[in-house]
Amino acid sequence: MGRVIANGSETLKVSCFTVCNPVSIGRLVLIELDKQRLPLFPEDSWFPTKVEVKSPEGHTYNFPIYRWITDSEVHRFREGTALTTIYDTNHLGKYSREKELKQREEDYRWDVYEEGIPHSIKTENPLDLPCEVRFSFTKTTEFFFTAASGLTELQLNGLANCEKPWTDIEDINRVFCCKRTAISDYVQEHWKEDAFFGYQFLNGVNPTLIRRCSAPPVNFPVNNNLLGFPGQCSLEDEMKNGNIFLCDYKVFDGVEPNTINGKKQYLMAPLVLLHKTHDDKMKPIAIQLKQTPGDDNPIFYPTDSEYDWLIAKIFVRSAYFNEHQLNAHLLRTHLLAEVFAVSLLRHIPMVHPLYKLLIPHTRYTLQINHLARLLLISKTGVFTQFASSGGKDMFTILKRALSSVTYSSLCIPDDIAERGVEAVPNYYYRDDGLKLWDIIHRFVQGILCFYYKSDAEVQQDAELQRWISDVFEHGFLSQPCPGIPKSFTTVAELVKFVTMVIFTCSAQHSAVNSGQYDYGGWMPNTPISLQLPPPTTKGKTSEATMLQTFPDVNVTVQGMATLWLLSKQSSDFIPLGRYPDEHFSEETPCKLIKDFQGELQILSQTIKVRNQSLEVPYKYMDPTEVENSVAI
Repeated sequence: MGRVIANGSETLKVSCFTVCNPVSIGRLVLIELDKQRLPLFPEDSWFPTKVEVKSPEGHTYNFPIYRWITDSEVHRFREGTALTTIYDTNHLGKYSREKELKQREEDYRWDVYEEGIPHSIKTENPLDLPCEVRFSFTKTTEFFFTAASGLTELQLNGLANCEKPWTDIEDINRVFCCKRTAISDYVQEHWKEDAFFGYQFLNGVNPTLIRRCSAPPVNFPVNNNLLGFPGQCSLEDEMKNGNIFLCDYKVFDGVEPNTINGKKQYLMAPLVLLHKTHDDKMKPIAIQLKQTPGDDNPIFYPTDSEYDWLIAKIFVRSAYFNEHQLNAHLLRTHLLAEVFAVSLLRHIPMVHPLYKLLIPHTRYTLQINHLARLLLISKTGVFTQFASSGGKDMFTILKRALSSVTYSSLCIPDDIAERGVEAVPNYYYRDDGLKLWDIIHRFVQGILCFYYKSDAEVQQDAELQRWISDVFEHGFLSQPCPGIPKSFTTVAELVKFVTMVIFTCSAQHSAVNSGQYDYGGWMPNTPISLQLPPPTTKGKTSEATMLQTFPDVNVTVQGMATLWLLSKQSSDFIPLGRYPDEHFSEETPCKLIKDFQGELQILSQTIKVRNQSLEVPYKYMDPTEVENSVAI
């Protein structure tokens, strides 16, 4: 007796049939499916999700399919029991495995979009992608509607071509009021405050740059007398007490900013010194806007005039935006997730436990990245046209960022320890992220230890070793990135790396993506670009100077529309830990999945309770808000 569960035209259909055989066929290893084309009818497509076969002996075999069948060829599929290469001794199964990967290597080919950055899938347009990795009809419709109607939805159409500077802060406010969120309202009200400025380094959309400072950089000669510590405290004392932190935007040093609306833009490489106060707030105490100290590069302090101090913070916030978009967001989640996905699809067959574990975390990634290259960072892309870092040095910045990637910076427990921020209060990204990492790690360890009983089995798995070798070559360009493995020698190494992959594709992407409109919808908090140079002497900045420094009207509204698109959750969103496609069939992995979902649910409830007491809730690591994959 067999059942085929198929998805056609977005509806689920179950077909049942009986096949009689007088002789027992023994253990069922493979099935063949083919879709016969009816005469005079056009070729149609069929999406079987799985096949279940009940043998006369009473055993049920499960065959996960989850593929579009668009032709009339015969397709073979393996039984759902996950098998690594070292345990797959069936000759027919091995042949099927090799044939599948040979076809995959044709379907998923590498391309070099730009020298010096992670490689991407070779495709001219989304329709060139294999059907299995394309957007659903729902996702396609919603994405392109939001992209096309962003300015309309934000009621900004009339401003899209206005190449004039802002002349009144209330004009920005009227534009912003067209589309607001609870957090963006808070941002608008508090964006000038030092405590909120510092808070965003911990819980804004780029919470991974701040680090403990044990000695001030030699190129940042702050004046101890102007730092404003209470009592007799000195900078040295506060550093010894673990209360001083640094954010350094040296990645922008020497780069040539964009030209927008025919005007040169400005992108600084600031250094920011922050102080954890006695009431557990993180506040800026000194800002230097260029890396090299000098008479034309003053260090700004909170004791300066209102607009001198505010304009220094605005230049930092603009650098924050650009570093976040190119490094924390594009490079460290989108581009790396694509490398993980393409390497998986090229080298790991469907029957392999790694495929079953990771394939849900690749959903939509290849198409969304293709669209990012087309709509955001191409020569006519929004980021290229309207961001200060989108000029000819954009890829220089990305290359520098890749060269600074370390394995520890991709693994949140190591990253937190390396940056020395274990004890910083009110650091919700860290608190929620570490708990999520532990939950994911336990789940991955349970799954992989079920299939790999020894380190030797990991070493002997040729498909697994080809996957990590491909990731190293095409993701990290075979550079000596500290700690990035070229091969796996132990189960523990494998578990940690796979945990990092899942965390990067789900939780980390959510942390750096989902709050973009919350924190960037009010442009003065996160300017996409700035069009006046920073002051070289103090006492000359005013509100009028600040408004002239802000990006032009059209640049502002294009940035708002883009952030709105990137923050908008699709209606076919799948949260972390939910697996509509049932790739695993064995009892132990299925139980581990349920346990994983239970732990995520408990964490979600804990975060929701915590957020009720917060002035600014931190929701980006709530498992119910974290998408399984880089899908937007």
